[in-house]
Amino acid sequence: MNAHPMHPFLARAATAAAGVAAAVPAGQSLDAPTPCGEFDTHALINHWVLYTSHGLEHRARRTELPEELVSRDFTADADWRSDYAAQLERAVAAWGEPAAWEGDVDLGGSPVPAVGIARMLILELVLHGWDVARATGGEIPVDEELALVALEIVEENAELYRQYAGFAEAVSAPDDASAWERALAASGRDPRWKG
Repeated sequence: MNAHPMHPFLARAATAAAGVAAAVPAGQSLDAPTPCGEFDTHALINHWVLYTSHGLEHRARRTELPEELVSRDFTADADWRSDYAAQLERAVAAWGEPAAWEGDVDLGGSPVPAVGIARMLILELVLHGWDVARATGGEIPVDEELALVALEIVEENAELYRQYAGFAEAVSAPDDASAWERALAASGRDPRWKG
């Protein structure tokens, strides 16, 4: 049996996120602002690592995140970049099982279709990956096909995410904006943001 058709996009988003983490300079101060207004760089990286690697695997397996992970400062470990990449590999492998895509996942007491959770986590990987990259002077490599998937997911969910403060109000994108720039703008991020 083959994995779900969205699995390759999840894998590509994870690879892009791992690349962003690897490029965060060692010794760089993590108190800088980010495009994601409520987080400074330190808080954003911890949120991103927790939910897009550990949370990604736990969602696939339908298990709770241990409190030890929820309260951990991942950036305090000098190896956090490589640890994140290794955990992403485990998480993507867990979603490689067809059963991971079936049924619902409990999201704070509400059942959500597993496919919807995976799509949400693709966004977390690349949107917060972009946030981290911008805050630390890097880039995130999002190819056109992945950008189109991200744009589709953003447009499908933007109003719902805004209700829960997951997205800010949409930003206008230039007429010649790429699919990726349109996805960023629709999620409330200014594609031209500079730290």
